[in-house]
Amino acid sequence: MAPKAVVLFSGGLDSTTVLYLARSKGYDVHAISFRYGQRHSRELDVAEKTIHKLNISNHQIISIDISAWGGSALTDTSINVPDYRADHKDIPVTYVPARNMIFLSIATSYAEAIGAYDIFTGISQVDYSGYVDCRKEFIDAMQAAINKGTVCAVEDNKPIRIHAPFMYKNKDQEITLGIRLGVDYGLTWSCYRGDDKPCGTCDSCQLRLQAFEKAGYPDPLEYENKI
Repeated sequence: MAPKAVVLFSGGLDSTTVLYLARSKGYDVHAISFRYGQRHSRELDVAEKTIHKLNISNHQIISIDISAWGGSALTDTSINVPDYRADHKDIPVTYVPARNMIFLSIATSYAEAIGAYDIFTGISQVDYSGYVDCRKEFIDAMQAAINKGTVCAVEDNKPIRIHAPFMYKNKDQEITLGIRLGVDYGLTWSCYRGDDKPCGTCDSCQLRLQAFEKAGYPDPLEYENKI
């Protein structure tokens, strides 16, 4: 029987690639997505299409409301999503306070309940917008905490491992890997804005466009603008 793995799956470029990667490694994938009060649901829409395409039978969509306290342009519509700036050094307003900590905590509860000891996430500390919860230091600390507070680790000697295979990879390297794995990048969404087409000007769109160009593959999405 294949080992179970919980995959954090937003429907974005990174999480879709890591979903395909976990499947390629022979895991019985249990995908988990979040409706967390984000300003649009475009990622979730394409996530469900990918789940259907890959015939993944286990997909949890968890509803929580981080927007109740705001603090991010992704959960508070009164905060505008800024356009990309290459010289920007501060933590951007699109950072969602402790989002990855929340997601990994819920994924851990799910994993322990179903007997999964591997959690996959697509985060990277190389091509990211400065989010502090996308660093190896955070993942190591989170894994240590998980294995101090779960029965499977403390009593049963079955620790949970967080896999972040793209931690030191650029997005263009992810895309190159994803193409080899057969990822349908037309069924991904990266834009922070939720219009009919990705804007092409926010941080996430620009990082994606630059990555596809560097990888030498066309981005299958049609954009409103390209800068």
